[in-house]
Amino acid sequence: MTGGFEAVAIAMSVLMHVTWNLIARHQPRDAEPLWWVLLGHLVLIAPWGLYRFVVEAQWSPHLLVLLLTSATANVLYFHGLHRAYQHAPVAFVYPLVRSSPLLIAGWSLLFFGESLGVLAWTGIAISVLGLAAMARTARGNDEGKALPWTLLAMLATSVYSLSDKAATAQIAGFGGIVGYLSVGYLAAWLAMTGRLRRSTGRWTPRARPGAVALLVGSLCVGLAYALVIHAMRTLPAAEVVAYTNAGIVLATAMSLVVFRERTQWQRRTVAAGVVCAGLACIGIGRAL
Repeated sequence: MTGGFEAVAIAMSVLMHVTWNLIARHQPRDAEPLWWVLLGHLVLIAPWGLYRFVVEAQWSPHLLVLLLTSATANVLYFHGLHRAYQHAPVAFVYPLVRSSPLLIAGWSLLFFGESLGVLAWTGIAISVLGLAAMARTARGNDEGKALPWTLLAMLATSVYSLSDKAATAQIAGFGGIVGYLSVGYLAAWLAMTGRLRRSTGRWTPRARPGAVALLVGSLCVGLAYALVIHAMRTLPAAEVVAYTNAGIVLATAMSLVVFRERTQWQRRTVAAGVVCAGLACIGIGRAL
């Protein structure tokens, strides 16, 4: 089972991630909420994080390569998500993107010799099956066009997850992790700004989220993943990312109970149960 600190970090990350997603779903489509909250993170948190990164990092060519790799993967991740969402709903795309732990586990074994136990592999595979089943409940007519971009986002997730885990060995504190992450977010935000300019002729979105939504989203979107990276210091990256998929289960439960979204509710409930069973299997393997 995960240690106390790692469990708290992952739980806080899940809650922040769900909070951010609930905020985003209630914003106008032309507000580009992700563009705004990334900007909010860069203004409110990144200056402190970048200072801590400069102070706490053990600078080397290896760390610079990891930083560049992570930043590039972040750009590809957000671009892939944007393109996929043009063809299919979030409920189809996002669970497939979050199936990356199986890919991360494979990369970890191939390149870093980081092997997982049988129960961990089994749990990850079961949770991925649950995510795939969840995605099938939201299938439409255009998922074929969305799938390549979804796979790109999944691949990018696996790349930055592994590069981020490797970077933790050269960054002493949590603040340094926030700064490291902020470099990738800056690259992604600049790429999004360029795409926005090309598609609309504007440097900023046409609308803006409310002040409270913008503040909460800005705090959640960066700190949530920084907590994930921090937990990777002592846990395999594939397991940590798999645990964070509890956020999808929680969001599904809230959509059914709080927002009373009843479409395909039986299949969504079963799929969420399969994901939970997979996560429980990983936890049992960690406890043994």
